[in-house]
Amino acid sequence: MNRLQRSVVAVAGAIALGGVAFYLGRSTAGHGTVDSSAAPASSPGERKVLYWHDPMVPGQRFDKPGKSPFMDMQLQPVYADEAGDAAGVMVSPQVRQNLGIRTAAVKKRVVSSSFDAVGAVQFDERLSVAVQTRTAGYLERLDVRAPMERVAKGQALGTVFAPEWLGPLNDIAALKRAGASAELVAAAKERTRAMSIPAELVRQVEEGGAPDARYVLVAPAGGVIVELGVRQGVAVSPGMTLFRIAGLEKVWAVAEVPEAQAVRLVRGQKVTAALQADPGRTFTGMLQEILPQVNAATRTLQARFEVDNQGGKLVPGMLLRLQVAGTASSRLVVPAEAVIRTGTRAVAILRQASGAFEPREVKLGADLGDQLEVIDGLAEGDQVVASGQFLVDSEARLRSVLGSLSAASEPAQGRGDGHEPAPVHPTGGAR
Repeated sequence: MNRLQRSVVAVAGAIALGGVAFYLGRSTAGHGTVDSSAAPASSPGERKVLYWHDPMVPGQRFDKPGKSPFMDMQLQPVYADEAGDAAGVMVSPQVRQNLGIRTAAVKKRVVSSSFDAVGAVQFDERLSVAVQTRTAGYLERLDVRAPMERVAKGQALGTVFAPEWLGPLNDIAALKRAGASAELVAAAKERTRAMSIPAELVRQVEEGGAPDARYVLVAPAGGVIVELGVRQGVAVSPGMTLFRIAGLEKVWAVAEVPEAQAVRLVRGQKVTAALQADPGRTFTGMLQEILPQVNAATRTLQARFEVDNQGGKLVPGMLLRLQVAGTASSRLVVPAEAVIRTGTRAVAILRQASGAFEPREVKLGADLGDQLEVIDGLAEGDQVVASGQFLVDSEARLRSVLGSLSAASEPAQGRGDGHEPAPVHPTGGAR
């Protein structure tokens, strides 16, 4: 056979072998058999394979290796020594990196129940006093001319002339001049007491002075005239309020407090107040009362703080920045972004010691800003998923998380590519 004939025979043989190889490859792919890159079956000396899965769809499990029906990649084996008996779902490092999963430790933090608020200054109504007259007469002189004037204790407010007092005072003067018995004089003095005649006027008559039916009204306490009910020269009657004085030794600072904070307040709790216009000047006080009424629009309650008014610098209408002192306690906290809220419950994704991830329902306490207090469901040192981009939105992100990590709530579905899911159920799921 010459060289040309030998070349033709070689080419024909190569074409025939290529056709056979193509036919066998099609037949093998059509029946879902494993290609050369698939994981081989476990031998007695190798690690035991529990099942195969696609790391991007870990909820679906298969009983044999092959190509993923979901992604253009080979199914990955899950070994017995990786899964163990712990609840949860294993997630490969590649998937954790693709999803941007990062974890944070559950830890204890010393948290103070103190908080800041803004309060408006008001008069302390307990220090308010009224100045009245107990007899009919005329206001001959008025020493306080305008409301909101400051007055000191004992300061003269006005002079009242009471004609009705002249008769009893003249009777005492006549008895004294006539040398009447002590019993008659005592009876006359008793009449003056019944008519609310000041003792000074009676004593003046007993000492030989002329009867005088004028008396001076004085301020019983220092403060501000908040009510001026008379003018000079007007007639007055018994029980008529002529002046009302509000004390300034102490004032109220009334603040709007959210319900969540109001329920933790106790009477007598200390507060430090500072003027917004002058933060360097501070005042001390305490919580006097939580008013039993909720603002329906803001869901707040009014807290009334009693503040010492040093030097009378605080006046109604001023704004104070209040720092309400509270007790400090150690609390278990997690990052706020690690908690998935569904509206009916709160869930955190717990990373177990084996590396598996398990949804864990938690009971939350106080909102501490970038952290949340955990009352139940987690322990100190636990690792929870805290990826902001991984946990995005309440119910939707819960579906995303549980769909990526565990399909415990969904039965495994078969695929039309020759792979049937293995009869293995996820060991973890949302509680």
